[in-house]
Amino acid sequence: MRTVLIRLATGVALSAATLGCLPASAVADAPAQAAVVTASPDRRSATDTVRQIALQGAVNVRDLGGYRTDRGRTVRYGQVFRADALGKLTDADVSKLAALELRTVVDFRVPLEVQRDGADRLPAGVAATSRSVDDLGTSARVREVIGSKDPVQQQELLGDGKAEELMRSIYRTFVTSPETRSQFAETLRNIADKRSPLLYHCTSGKDRTGWMSYLLLRTVGVPAATAEKDYLLSNDFRAEADRRAREGLKQAGYMENPDLLIPLLEVREDYLRAALDQAEQDYGSLDGYLTDGLGLDTATLARLRARLLR
Repeated sequence: MRTVLIRLATGVALSAATLGCLPASAVADAPAQAAVVTASPDRRSATDTVRQIALQGAVNVRDLGGYRTDRGRTVRYGQVFRADALGKLTDADVSKLAALELRTVVDFRVPLEVQRDGADRLPAGVAATSRSVDDLGTSARVREVIGSKDPVQQQELLGDGKAEELMRSIYRTFVTSPETRSQFAETLRNIADKRSPLLYHCTSGKDRTGWMSYLLLRTVGVPAATAEKDYLLSNDFRAEADRRAREGLKQAGYMENPDLLIPLLEVREDYLRAALDQAEQDYGSLDGYLTDGLGLDTATLARLRARLLR
């Protein structure tokens, strides 16, 4: 049992990084059971059309279809999927992905994450595309401080609101970083240019993937409140896996107070708001961010809507 806990905690120590906090592979030595997720009551009405892709080796995989736009149209199922890391999928999981008839998988993880957690396991013939989105070095700092087992260092880095500010800083770079804007823009162009069915993911499927999903839904006309509720659903899908990971860290002696990680593990309205406020500051609005920041012209946006809406 001691060996299992050390293996678990070591994996978590290497994986508790803001944009890719605690992948499903880090929370158990045995294969995970498919999650049964019920949305929180305040999110249920806008998300009752959500289709989870239940897998053994990933916990936050969903079809982005089913949402209604402000003009009464509906996002098509089976065109765009969002996910967490796919490196620990079982053979049965890969078969489930094959049934989705994916053409393209976009991976937002940085090379260190891929090296640590493994390359995606994908069905034959699926085009895998790496589009790294950086995290300002936060991943490395968090992994280092967890590995130190020093509660003072951990409190200094993550306590007293510092973890929340780290997250807000990263979300602002979704707007301010030219390299990051390019990665998101190219993914939207791929969808518009019929490289779907397409799946995109990061490590936990919540921050980079969450922002990408929010952008996509807003771009095709899904109301802001609905797109935000989709973003917040990651807290429901990831809750049990993240709880087990924190428990493992404490039992193995890596952290006296693993709840310091909660702000890194969750998605929050104020993280999303940090990116949206930055978009308004830099480009005047979210629409300005899409056209001027991401360089998406009117024709591309029209193709995107035509591709995804019915």
